[in-house]
Amino acid sequence: MDTRQRLSYIESVGTFYGREELVEARTGWKAAGQTVVFTNGCYDLLHPGHIRLLEKARSLGDILILALNSDASVSRLKGPSRPLIAECERAEVALGLEAVDAVTLFDEDTPRELIVAVLPDILVKGAGCEPP
Repeated sequence: MDTRQRLSYIESVGTFYGREELVEARTGWKAAGQTVVFTNGCYDLLHPGHIRLLEKARSLGDILILALNSDASVSRLKGPSRPLIAECERAEVALGLEAVDAVTLFDEDTPRELIVAVLPDILVKGAGCEPP
């Protein structure tokens, strides 16, 4: 069962999107004049710094997209013992956050391709992060 199927039963604040669905939704948001903010990360252990960043990012626009590294991506970036929390569960937690409107996963080591596909109005990165 893929992440989308596992999350379909969840009553949540946000919506889980596959890449193509997210690009389509972005087209609609743009047509409606909504400002789209994008941020990303592993979010393997959600902590107060993550929450503050997400709330600040959401305050910058109308729609906040949170792109989560897939399990394979987290493992490549952080080592073979990671992630501690599976992508489906990380997505489920993110979908329950009031600040987050849309969640998606990406398999690459950086979200560069996803950012190019979505073309957000605002890109938010945490302190100490290099540009994708």
